[in-house]
Amino acid sequence: MGESIPREAEAYYNRGIEAGRLFRSHGLIEFARTQEIILRHLPSPPCTVLDVGGGPGAYACWLASLGHRVILVDAVPLHVEQARAASARQPHAPVSDCRQGDARHLDAADATARAVLLLGPLYHLTERPDRLRAPARSSPRARAGRPSLRRGGEPLRLSLLSGVADNLLGDPGFAAIVARDLRDGQHRNATDKDYFTTTFFHRPDELEAEVREAGFDLIELVGVEGPGWLLPDLERRWADSGRARAPARGRAGRRARADAPRSAASSARRGGQARLRWRLTPRPGQFTVASQG
Repeated sequence: MGESIPREAEAYYNRGIEAGRLFRSHGLIEFARTQEIILRHLPSPPCTVLDVGGGPGAYACWLASLGHRVILVDAVPLHVEQARAASARQPHAPVSDCRQGDARHLDAADATARAVLLLGPLYHLTERPDRLRAPARSSPRARAGRPSLRRGGEPLRLSLLSGVADNLLGDPGFAAIVARDLRDGQHRNATDKDYFTTTFFHRPDELEAEVREAGFDLIELVGVEGPGWLLPDLERRWADSGRARAPARGRAGRRARADAPRSAASSARRGGQARLRWRLTPRPGQFTVASQG
Protein backbone atom coordinates (compact mmCIF):
# COMPACT_ATOMS: atom_id res chain seq x y z
CA MET A 1 0.00 0.00 0.00
CA GLY A 2 1.41 3.38 -1.00
CA GLU A 3 1.32 6.83 0.53
CA SER A 4 -2.01 8.50 1.33
CA ILE A 5 -1.23 10.93 -1.49
CA PRO A 6 1.76 10.92 -3.85
CA ARG A 7 4.53 13.25 -2.73
CA GLU A 8 4.43 15.23 -5.95
CA ALA A 9 0.66 15.66 -5.55
CA GLU A 10 1.12 16.95 -2.01
CA ALA A 11 3.78 19.36 -3.29
CA TYR A 12 1.34 20.53 -5.95
CA TYR A 13 -1.37 21.26 -3.38
CA ASN A 14 1.12 22.86 -1.01
CA ARG A 15 1.20 25.77 -3.45
CA GLY A 16 -2.13 26.72 -1.92
CA ILE A 17 -4.04 26.99 -5.19
CA GLU A 18 -6.87 24.67 -4.20
CA ALA A 19 -8.30 27.17 -1.71
CA GLY A 20 -9.75 29.38 -4.45
CA ARG A 21 -10.22 26.87 -7.27
CA LEU A 22 -13.97 26.44 -6.86
CA PHE A 23 -14.56 30.19 -6.96
CA ARG A 24 -13.03 30.94 -10.35
CA SER A 25 -13.10 29.68 -13.93
CA HIS A 26 -14.82 26.31 -14.43
CA GLY A 27 -14.63 25.68 -10.69
CA LEU A 28 -17.73 27.87 -10.54
CA ILE A 29 -19.69 25.30 -12.53
CA GLU A 30 -18.29 22.39 -10.56
CA PHE A 31 -19.17 23.96 -7.21
CA ALA A 32 -22.71 25.07 -8.10
CA ARG A 33 -23.60 21.83 -9.88
CA THR A 34 -22.15 19.62 -7.14
CA GLN A 35 -24.04 21.59 -4.51
CA GLU A 36 -27.23 21.00 -6.48
CA ILE A 37 -26.57 17.26 -6.67
CA ILE A 38 -25.71 17.02 -2.98
CA LEU A 39 -28.90 18.82 -1.95
CA ARG A 40 -30.97 16.49 -4.10
CA HIS A 41 -29.80 13.44 -2.16
CA LEU A 42 -28.56 14.54 1.24
CA PRO A 43 -30.85 13.92 4.25
CA SER A 44 -32.36 17.02 5.81
CA PRO A 45 -30.24 18.72 8.46
CA PRO A 46 -29.05 18.05 10.95
CA CYS A 47 -27.12 14.94 9.99
CA THR A 48 -23.48 13.91 10.22
CA VAL A 49 -21.56 14.22 6.94
CA LEU A 50 -18.06 12.86 6.43
CA ASP A 51 -16.17 14.88 3.82
CA VAL A 52 -13.22 12.69 2.78
CA GLY A 53 -10.63 14.58 0.78
CA GLY A 54 -12.49 17.77 1.68
CA GLY A 55 -9.53 19.99 0.77
CA PRO A 56 -9.66 23.58 2.09
CA GLY A 57 -13.24 23.08 3.24
CA ALA A 58 -15.48 24.69 0.62
CA TYR A 59 -18.14 21.97 0.75
CA ALA A 60 -17.68 21.31 4.47
CA CYS A 61 -18.24 24.96 5.37
CA TRP A 62 -21.23 25.20 3.07
CA LEU A 63 -22.83 22.08 4.56
CA ALA A 64 -22.11 23.28 8.09
CA SER A 65 -23.86 26.57 7.26
CA LEU A 66 -26.95 24.52 6.32
CA GLY A 67 -27.04 22.96 9.77
CA HIS A 68 -25.15 19.69 9.23
CA ARG A 69 -22.46 18.30 11.50
CA VAL A 70 -19.48 17.95 9.16
CA ILE A 71 -16.24 16.05 9.71
CA LEU A 72 -13.53 16.89 7.17
CA VAL A 73 -10.61 14.54 6.50
CA ASP A 74 -7.80 15.35 4.07
CA ALA A 75 -4.36 13.91 3.37
CA VAL A 76 -2.69 17.31 2.88
CA PRO A 77 -1.81 19.16 6.13
CA LEU A 78 -2.11 22.55 4.42
CA HIS A 79 -5.66 21.75 3.38
CA VAL A 80 -6.58 20.87 6.94
CA GLU A 81 -5.14 24.19 8.14
CA GLN A 82 -7.04 26.07 5.42
CA ALA A 83 -10.27 24.25 6.28
CA ARG A 84 -9.89 25.15 9.97
CA ALA A 85 -9.32 28.78 9.03
CA ALA A 86 -12.36 28.77 6.74
CA SER A 87 -14.45 27.22 9.52
CA ALA A 88 -13.27 29.89 11.97
CA ARG A 89 -14.58 32.56 9.59
CA GLN A 90 -18.12 31.28 10.16
CA PRO A 91 -18.29 30.93 13.97
CA HIS A 92 -22.07 30.71 13.80
CA ALA A 93 -21.79 27.38 11.91
CA PRO A 94 -18.31 25.86 12.24
CA VAL A 95 -17.16 22.56 10.79
CA SER A 96 -17.24 20.06 13.65
CA ASP A 97 -13.79 18.60 13.00
CA CYS A 98 -10.99 19.06 10.45
CA ARG A 99 -8.20 16.52 10.57
CA GLN A 100 -5.50 14.85 8.51
CA GLY A 101 -6.25 11.33 7.40
CA ASP A 102 -6.10 8.65 4.74
CA ALA A 103 -9.21 7.75 2.74
CA ARG A 104 -8.25 4.08 3.07
CA HIS A 105 -7.88 4.18 6.86
CA LEU A 106 -10.67 6.14 8.51
CA ASP A 107 -11.61 6.07 12.17
CA ALA A 108 -14.23 3.52 13.14
CA ALA A 109 -16.41 6.31 14.51
CA ASP A 110 -16.62 7.82 11.02
CA ALA A 111 -18.66 4.82 9.89
CA THR A 112 -21.68 6.26 11.72
CA ALA A 113 -21.91 9.25 9.38
CA ARG A 114 -25.19 9.43 7.51
CA ALA A 115 -23.54 10.68 4.34
CA VAL A 116 -20.03 10.54 2.92
CA LEU A 117 -18.49 12.73 0.25
CA LEU A 118 -15.49 11.52 -1.74
CA LEU A 119 -15.06 14.35 -4.20
CA GLY A 120 -11.39 13.88 -4.99
CA PRO A 121 -9.38 11.23 -3.13
CA LEU A 122 -9.86 8.38 -5.56
CA TYR A 123 -8.19 9.92 -8.58
CA HIS A 124 -5.04 10.48 -6.52
CA LEU A 125 -5.05 6.79 -5.57
CA THR A 126 -3.38 5.54 -8.72
CA GLU A 127 -3.43 1.85 -7.79
CA ARG A 128 -6.71 0.01 -8.28
CA PRO A 129 -6.64 -1.91 -4.96
CA ASP A 130 -6.38 1.39 -3.11
CA ARG A 131 -9.30 2.86 -5.02
CA LEU A 132 -11.39 -0.18 -4.12
CA ARG A 133 -10.41 0.03 -0.46
CA ALA A 134 -11.31 3.70 0.07
CA PRO A 135 -15.08 3.46 -0.64
CA ALA A 136 -15.42 0.36 1.52
CA ARG A 137 -13.62 1.98 4.45
CA SER A 138 -15.68 5.17 4.24
CA SER A 139 -19.06 3.43 4.00
CA PRO A 140 -21.41 4.27 6.85
CA ARG A 141 -22.37 0.65 7.49
CA ALA A 142 -23.92 1.39 10.86
CA ARG A 143 -26.71 3.43 9.28
CA ALA A 144 -27.19 1.62 5.98
CA GLY A 145 -30.33 2.56 4.15
CA ARG A 146 -30.06 6.32 4.73
CA PRO A 147 -26.66 7.57 3.53
CA SER A 148 -25.71 9.00 0.19
CA LEU A 149 -22.08 8.88 -0.89
CA ARG A 150 -20.30 10.69 -3.69
CA ARG A 151 -17.08 9.90 -5.35
CA GLY A 152 -14.90 11.95 -7.67
CA GLY A 153 -13.40 10.68 -10.88
CA GLU A 154 -11.81 12.52 -13.79
CA PRO A 155 -12.63 11.57 -17.40
CA LEU A 156 -9.94 9.92 -19.45
CA ARG A 157 -9.82 12.56 -22.19
CA LEU A 158 -9.70 15.59 -19.92
CA SER A 159 -6.08 16.46 -20.69
CA LEU A 160 -6.63 16.01 -24.43
CA LEU A 161 -9.48 18.50 -24.46
CA SER A 162 -7.52 20.86 -22.23
CA GLY A 163 -4.66 20.65 -24.70
CA VAL A 164 -6.95 21.53 -27.60
CA ALA A 165 -8.66 24.38 -25.72
CA ASP A 166 -5.41 25.90 -24.42
CA ASN A 167 -3.28 25.14 -27.50
CA LEU A 168 -0.83 22.96 -25.55
CA LEU A 169 -0.49 19.96 -27.84
CA GLY A 170 2.46 21.55 -29.63
CA ASP A 171 4.50 21.07 -26.45
CA PRO A 172 6.15 17.61 -26.68
CA GLY A 173 6.05 17.29 -22.90
CA PHE A 174 2.30 17.86 -22.75
CA ALA A 175 1.71 15.63 -25.78
CA ALA A 176 3.52 12.80 -23.99
CA ILE A 177 1.32 13.28 -20.92
CA VAL A 178 -1.81 13.10 -23.07
CA ALA A 179 -0.55 9.98 -24.86
CA ARG A 180 -0.19 8.12 -21.59
CA ASP A 181 -3.49 9.43 -20.27
CA LEU A 182 -5.23 7.94 -23.30
CA ARG A 183 -3.24 4.71 -23.10
CA ASP A 184 -3.74 3.70 -19.47
CA GLY A 185 -5.31 6.62 -17.60
CA GLN A 186 -2.17 7.29 -15.57
CA HIS A 187 -1.47 11.03 -15.60
CA ARG A 188 2.17 11.88 -14.84
CA ASN A 189 3.73 15.31 -15.18
CA ALA A 190 7.52 15.08 -15.55
CA THR A 191 7.80 18.71 -16.70
CA ASP A 192 8.21 21.86 -14.63
CA LYS A 193 5.00 23.28 -16.08
CA ASP A 194 1.55 23.42 -14.53
CA TYR A 195 0.16 20.32 -16.21
CA PHE A 196 -1.49 19.04 -13.03
CA THR A 197 -0.02 16.24 -10.96
CA THR A 198 -0.03 12.48 -10.41
CA THR A 199 -3.55 11.23 -11.03
CA PHE A 200 -5.59 8.36 -12.44
CA PHE A 201 -8.22 9.20 -15.06
CA HIS A 202 -11.13 6.75 -15.37
CA ARG A 203 -13.10 5.56 -18.32
CA PRO A 204 -16.81 5.29 -17.44
CA ASP A 205 -16.72 1.50 -17.66
CA GLU A 206 -13.71 1.39 -15.31
CA LEU A 207 -15.51 3.60 -12.84
CA GLU A 208 -18.54 1.32 -12.93
CA ALA A 209 -16.42 -1.82 -12.54
CA GLU A 210 -14.60 -0.41 -9.52
CA VAL A 211 -17.85 0.57 -7.82
CA ARG A 212 -19.19 -2.96 -8.26
CA GLU A 213 -15.98 -4.65 -7.19
CA ALA A 214 -15.91 -2.50 -4.05
CA GLY A 215 -19.21 -4.16 -3.09
CA PHE A 216 -21.76 -1.66 -4.35
CA ASP A 217 -24.47 -1.73 -6.99
CA LEU A 218 -24.26 1.01 -9.58
CA ILE A 219 -27.47 3.00 -9.93
CA GLU A 220 -26.59 5.87 -12.27
CA LEU A 221 -23.95 8.08 -13.83
CA VAL A 222 -24.79 11.76 -14.35
CA GLY A 223 -22.85 14.71 -15.68
CA VAL A 224 -21.53 17.57 -13.57
CA GLU A 225 -19.78 20.23 -15.65
CA GLY A 226 -20.64 19.30 -19.22
CA PRO A 227 -18.85 21.31 -21.94
CA GLY A 228 -19.15 24.68 -20.21
CA TRP A 229 -15.68 24.47 -18.68
CA LEU A 230 -14.19 24.94 -22.15
CA LEU A 231 -15.52 28.50 -22.51
CA PRO A 232 -12.60 30.97 -22.41
CA ASP A 233 -14.85 33.75 -21.04
CA LEU A 234 -16.70 31.60 -18.55
CA GLU A 235 -16.21 33.92 -15.56
CA ARG A 236 -17.62 36.89 -17.47
CA ARG A 237 -20.63 34.91 -18.63
CA TRP A 238 -21.15 33.58 -15.12
CA ALA A 239 -21.09 37.09 -13.64
CA ASP A 240 -23.34 38.49 -16.36
CA SER A 241 -25.96 35.77 -16.03
CA GLY A 242 -26.49 36.29 -12.28
CA ARG A 243 -27.29 33.71 -9.61
CA ALA A 244 -30.94 33.72 -10.62
CA ARG A 245 -29.98 31.86 -13.76
CA ALA A 246 -27.63 29.42 -12.05
CA PRO A 247 -29.91 26.39 -12.64
CA ALA A 248 -29.54 26.82 -16.40
CA ARG A 249 -25.76 26.65 -16.16
CA GLY A 250 -25.86 23.01 -15.17
CA ARG A 251 -28.38 21.97 -17.81
CA ALA A 252 -25.82 20.19 -19.98
CA GLY A 253 -24.72 18.19 -16.97
CA ARG A 254 -28.26 17.35 -15.88
CA ARG A 255 -29.21 15.94 -19.27
CA ALA A 256 -26.80 13.09 -18.64
CA ARG A 257 -29.13 11.64 -16.00
CA ALA A 258 -31.44 10.05 -18.55
CA ASP A 259 -29.05 7.42 -19.86
CA ALA A 260 -26.24 6.54 -17.44
CA PRO A 261 -23.77 4.56 -19.60
CA ARG A 262 -24.18 6.73 -22.68
CA SER A 263 -24.04 10.00 -20.76
CA ALA A 264 -20.99 8.90 -18.82
CA ALA A 265 -19.14 8.20 -22.04
CA SER A 266 -20.30 11.52 -23.46
CA SER A 267 -19.10 13.33 -20.36
CA ALA A 268 -15.69 11.74 -20.75
CA ARG A 269 -15.51 12.70 -24.40
CA ARG A 270 -16.44 16.29 -23.60
CA GLY A 271 -14.14 16.47 -20.62
CA GLY A 272 -16.86 17.21 -18.07
CA GLN A 273 -15.70 16.25 -14.59
CA ALA A 274 -17.12 12.96 -13.36
CA ARG A 275 -18.87 12.34 -10.05
CA LEU A 276 -20.19 9.22 -8.43
CA ARG A 277 -23.02 9.01 -5.95
CA TRP A 278 -23.54 5.90 -3.86
CA ARG A 279 -26.79 5.24 -2.02
CA LEU A 280 -26.67 2.55 0.64
CA THR A 281 -29.57 0.21 1.29
CA PRO A 282 -30.03 -2.07 4.31
CA ARG A 283 -29.50 -5.34 2.48
CA PRO A 284 -27.17 -7.45 4.63
CA GLY A 285 -23.63 -7.52 3.34
CA GLN A 286 -24.27 -5.37 0.31
CA PHE A 287 -24.58 -1.68 -0.46
CA THR A 288 -26.38 -0.07 -3.35
CA VAL A 289 -24.47 2.69 -5.05
CA ALA A 290 -25.56 5.47 -7.37
CA SER A 291 -22.90 7.18 -9.39
CA GLN A 292 -22.61 10.58 -10.96
CA GLY A 293 -20.44 11.36 -13.90
